[in-house]
Amino acid sequence: MPEWRDFMPVRLIHAPMDILSRLLMLMPVAGRLDARCHFGAPWRIDQPAAGTREIHYHVLLSGTAIVEDTHGAPTALHAGDIVLFPSGAPHLLHDGSGASPAAVEQRVEQGHVVETNLAGQHAVDVLCGRFLLPAVPQRLLREHLPARLVVHSASASGDPPERLVRLIALLRDEALDAQPGSESLVNHLSGALFALTLRYASHADAPPRGLLALARQPRLQPAIDAMFDTPGKPWTLPELAALCHMSRATFARHFDDAIGRSAADVLTDIRMTLAGRMLAQSAQPVAEIGEFVGYQSDAAFQRGFKRHVGMTPAQWRAAARAEI
Repeated sequence: MPEWRDFMPVRLIHAPMDILSRLLMLMPVAGRLDARCHFGAPWRIDQPAAGTREIHYHVLLSGTAIVEDTHGAPTALHAGDIVLFPSGAPHLLHDGSGASPAAVEQRVEQGHVVETNLAGQHAVDVLCGRFLLPAVPQRLLREHLPARLVVHSASASGDPPERLVRLIALLRDEALDAQPGSESLVNHLSGALFALTLRYASHADAPPRGLLALARQPRLQPAIDAMFDTPGKPWTLPELAALCHMSRATFARHFDDAIGRSAADVLTDIRMTLAGRMLAQSAQPVAEIGEFVGYQSDAAFQRGFKRHVGMTPAQWRAAARAEI
């Protein structure tokens, strides 16, 4: 039977673990390639809303495109750019002409769906897929990332984006020239793409507010470490501020500037994410899980979990296991 320690990151060395690594260890993300689209203008991709544990993504391999949704102005994409939608919102990609799109034909090649239209020249090549989230409450991820996240490979700052370029090239090659095991490899590469996309987004000159901006605040790292390492401790704001050698007011201001929410809110998100994972993957009694993540009574945990997730711990456990 799994124990509590099985759900916590293994620390082989006593070095700080960055926020992105902690997030991905607590919420490991896989990937799946849905389709490769070869289109000539006029073309259009209408993407419906994602499922509760999905984040749609698109990688533009060649050509240009316009991406639109309800969360911002239309954005131009160029070859090598990546767009994903943590909010799960419906969206569309198109050629920008405004003309009615040409009819699309669909076929399956080596296990992959390939879509083409009747236009004479293939002006754009797009990989469309989904990042698949584990059975944990999603607020820690979704509410701390922008509704739409675009990474422009040609202008990524920080470390040179060579790794991102190489990963996209490998993903493209496996999708184009299917070999034994390619379908599985493409899906695993899609999962790696999620982590690398978030890394380069956090390196941008003006990273989005939320977890990506928090990753740029090393002074807050001791408090983040404490929240992840000992989520069951009854942390107070002065205690977290002291870990960062700040006054309470300075700590609160830095935290709000980076993420737009309080440290207490983020701590609750971490606790509920861990509790949801334990409920889904272990047979530990609900009351013991609640105590481990910092609740002194089963009733308090029941109330807090339902307020945060929208269902009781028992209902969450049953729903998560039904999806397995």
